[in-house]
Amino acid sequence: MGNTRLQTLASLWREYRATILFLLLMLCFRSAWADWVVVPSGSMNPTILEGDRLLVDKHVFGLRLPFTHLHLTSGGDPARGDIVVFDSPVDGTSLVKRVVGMPGDVLSLEDEHLVVNGERARYTPEDAAGVRSLLAATAAQRPRLLRESGLSAPHEIMLLPGRAALRSVATVVVPEGTYFMMGDNRDNSADSRYFGFVPRNAIVGRATRVIVSLNPDRYYAPRSKRFLMPLD
Repeated sequence: MGNTRLQTLASLWREYRATILFLLLMLCFRSAWADWVVVPSGSMNPTILEGDRLLVDKHVFGLRLPFTHLHLTSGGDPARGDIVVFDSPVDGTSLVKRVVGMPGDVLSLEDEHLVVNGERARYTPEDAAGVRSLLAATAAQRPRLLRESGLSAPHEIMLLPGRAALRSVATVVVPEGTYFMMGDNRDNSADSRYFGFVPRNAIVGRATRVIVSLNPDRYYAPRSKRFLMPLD
């Protein structure tokens, strides 16, 4: 019986080895080089919407041994303003946030105003028409869209004045080897204000663009304008 089982396995391997090797290589590629993530929440509104599928460049921060956090190459380091994917320090869940504090930075949040190394970010109102791209439940909260600049490349953030949120953070120094993350939806994001600093080796990759976006408010119909849209 043992020989019969081995013969069966050998037969299956000969028949399906090309498929098995392809699947293994694809899994290794997704683990170490590039991958995509599905965004289920609005913590990065208005930059990233619920239903976006994001392309994640993993090797940019160092090539990893597939399925591990062991780096084979050093790669670059995340920069302030990067949108990154990382494992939550709380439960290991994959999260997408923006880097706002780098190792050694002195950082605070003063009534929604970000201050890094003594320099205050600048904020200008954005066109309220952008609210139309948000989910109906979010738009109903009367969000304010602002453009944040001065600390990194300019990008949009969103405030929800009617929502209870942590709008100020006392001055902290970001320890070496860690980063301070925040969501662009400043009043509805579980980020470093709540779970603390993120270790460098927990950062999986940089989110570079939306591959495709499916709108939960419209039975997951594609949002054509977001197809292959770069992230900033």
